[in-house]
Amino acid sequence: MDYTEGQSPELSPASVEATLAAMTLEEKIAMMSGRGFFETFRADGNVWGASPYRAGGGCERLGIPAFYFTDGPRGVARGESTCFPVTMARGATFDVHLERRIGEAMAMEVRAQGCNLSGAVCINLLRHPGWGRAQETYGEDMHHLGEMGAALSVGLQRHNVAATVKHFAANSIENARFKIDVQMSERVLREVYLPHFKRVIDAGCLTVMSAYNKLNGEYCGQNRHLLTDILRHEWGFEGVVHSDWVMGVYHPYGAAAGLDIENPEPIHFGQKLFDAVTNGQIAPDVIDTACRRILRVLAQITAARDPLTDYPSTLVGRKANTELAYEAALKSAVLLKNDAALLPMNAPSRVVVAGRLARVANIGDGGSSRVRPPYAVSPLEGIEARFGAERVSFGGDESCPDAVAEHAKDADLTVLVVGYTADDEGEYIPGDINLGQEVAEAIGDLDVSAGASVAAETPMPRGGDRLSLRLLPEQVELIHRVASVTDRLLVVIQAGSAVLVREWIDAVPAVLQTFYPGMEGGRALAALIAGDSSPSGRLPFTVARSEADYPFFDRDADTIEYDLWHGYAKLCRDQIQPEFYFGHGLTYSSVAYRTVTCRSTNGGVLEVEVAIENTGSAAVAEVVQLYVSPPGKCAPRWPHYLKGFERCEVAPGDLVFVRFTVPRDALMYWDDAVADWRFETGEYVVAVGPSANPEQHLTTTLFL
Repeated sequence: MDYTEGQSPELSPASVEATLAAMTLEEKIAMMSGRGFFETFRADGNVWGASPYRAGGGCERLGIPAFYFTDGPRGVARGESTCFPVTMARGATFDVHLERRIGEAMAMEVRAQGCNLSGAVCINLLRHPGWGRAQETYGEDMHHLGEMGAALSVGLQRHNVAATVKHFAANSIENARFKIDVQMSERVLREVYLPHFKRVIDAGCLTVMSAYNKLNGEYCGQNRHLLTDILRHEWGFEGVVHSDWVMGVYHPYGAAAGLDIENPEPIHFGQKLFDAVTNGQIAPDVIDTACRRILRVLAQITAARDPLTDYPSTLVGRKANTELAYEAALKSAVLLKNDAALLPMNAPSRVVVAGRLARVANIGDGGSSRVRPPYAVSPLEGIEARFGAERVSFGGDESCPDAVAEHAKDADLTVLVVGYTADDEGEYIPGDINLGQEVAEAIGDLDVSAGASVAAETPMPRGGDRLSLRLLPEQVELIHRVASVTDRLLVVIQAGSAVLVREWIDAVPAVLQTFYPGMEGGRALAALIAGDSSPSGRLPFTVARSEADYPFFDRDADTIEYDLWHGYAKLCRDQIQPEFYFGHGLTYSSVAYRTVTCRSTNGGVLEVEVAIENTGSAAVAEVVQLYVSPPGKCAPRWPHYLKGFERCEVAPGDLVFVRFTVPRDALMYWDDAVADWRFETGEYVVAVGPSANPEQHLTTTLFL
């Protein structure tokens, strides 16, 4: 069923109250749940996303439309949609304009495939690179997460698709997501785990998906402090909050806590919620408030004028979208190392490509974010197409390192493709797609212990949190073996987040991280090797030298405590040198930071301007990053915070001026003693540079 069927032209923002008054209690409560998921899922042969999923709203008697949901973060999880690079890869572009355009392209494909609610905006903070679903978010920094997520949300909603920002909140462990209780102070919550969500909400995102985990003892889907006190009362959010799939809420009181819709079926809402209202346990106003929000959002996306007159199926996977995927793959690859300017290599006579992943179009997780594109280009295919099949050969894989080395010793360039797949990291999937639906059907009254035990005991588990932050031993062995016979070696890393490289990186001249680069990844890789485009991605996370440098992580934990410290802030505080700083990334040119000036306006806005010059011979995109260091005398603060970034194209010899504005509110800290934000007066250090590395910063100071 297409979501447009049964729509009433009378449903508009002005008619919401009249519509609400015409509905029975049963009809209102029916709007507060998804419907038909299990039946549809079975009919589709357990293929996730084969059909739109009804996710709340709708009243056939009154002609009220429903929400029809689709994932996901790297493209529409339906049909043969365009597969973009994973969210983490797009985070590495630091390109909000590109992300907005990707949102628009996704939205057109959402509409063309019968849906109007997208779960694409995932902005959970990367606290630790072991998190299995790291690839679905943008990185470790709050400001960066907020800007990129806001851009995607705005792009999606330009075509009247309701964007969902998820998973609210503190969802940073995968295997234990159904049971874990994440403990943190109010200050940590406000400063580290919520700012990016507020940024996306302030940008106009219409819906929020709650997280599976508990936060300070209560599940997020029924956490009144999170969903009502903060989201509604403080932030003024007037949109819809819906649960994650199946195990997103456990009691009807979730409605009173601020959850408007239980998805995908009425397990704990539905009849149980109706009984709670008729028994006086939940006030009727709770139901009216939730339905009013649902109707308002539905009216907003159905009554507004569409940018296109029609959304035909020909929009799905169209050339403009696949070229956008190619652009994103080009811009996201991070050149970590390039000794002796090994790259670019425009016209090699002989290229050897090796590693088991070289012949695989490795596009990411196999869970709810899975996209099934009409085609996908592997590294070997892309390199053959760019340089000519007669110049390129496959040298073998990890099972025969000596054979690969023999092929490599006389090659102009050897490309080793290493890393992970959906079997190693991603959404934790026992078997194929199972988010607890068998449990829900079997026991009805779903509780977390039952859900967790069934998930753990189901055969053939896939994905989940990483057991290691390093490459597989056989991949490390292959790297060392090939490096022993040639100094013309490029290692390409495919992974969702940071990979520790200390045990092998000194042996190789060039390393490029492409993440999971989408359907055009192989073509983009070849173009970067040839120098058709200069690498311009920047790390959206910190690559440490040791596992011990990251925060504590336990993928099977029942309870875990989060503090202020992770990523570049933690390593800087601890005076630990990382392998690669947040924001690091090389190009085929050099950029000099010439001057930085700053001032504070009467309104307290910090204005910063920096001049940069391309001192090399190639056109490049530079990601200029602004960091601010507060006085830190009133309370422990991060040594420096990212407060702005700008991606700009710089031609050889050009001098470019980049301007930033930072509002006073963005420099405040949360004081638990008074339960409010405070501004610390004193000397602030303003720094600009190409990464979070203080040694690369151009600095000035200002008393605020």
